[in-house]
Amino acid sequence: MKTLQKLCTTLLLIVWVITASLAQEAATAARTPDVPYVPTRQTVVDAMLILAKVTKNDVVYDLGCGDGRIVITAAKQYGATGTGIDINPERIKEANQNAQAAKVTDKVKFEQADLFETDFSKASVVTLYLLPSVNLKLRPILLKQLKPGSRIVSHAFNMGDWEPEQKIEVDGSTIYYWTVPEKK
Repeated sequence: MKTLQKLCTTLLLIVWVITASLAQEAATAARTPDVPYVPTRQTVVDAMLILAKVTKNDVVYDLGCGDGRIVITAAKQYGATGTGIDINPERIKEANQNAQAAKVTDKVKFEQADLFETDFSKASVVTLYLLPSVNLKLRPILLKQLKPGSRIVSHAFNMGDWEPEQKIEVDGSTIYYWTVPEKK
């Protein structure tokens, strides 16, 4: 009888773990993206990485990574490692294919996740091509998670009243640059 009870308890636990896992996966997949997918032109990608002064020692996170071109370029051109985060499973699939084609799968990875629920504290550089409202919502998370001295580069959109240290125009696009300040 005790063996049967243990077996039932174990089976219930397994069912609960699987159900919770599937529910989490469904919740992530079901949420609509915050921004439409619009790829960043390669000239702008290159300028973003130059502005951030990316090196082989950097860990680059691209929030809303789309097809993965920013972290792939950081890995290919600078030897950096990187992680792309996107909520859309099709974009993650495409980014992984692009990483394989570029032969940088040892340096980059892509995660289907909600960027508001993601830990990117390992990043030394964060790149964004989101919308102003999303940048504003993300700003306190970036300032909380990132170490002082980490760099943030945004294509096209600023961060409200947080003045960028640099702002450049490239190929008809504006690029904004900030450094995470010391914590008070």
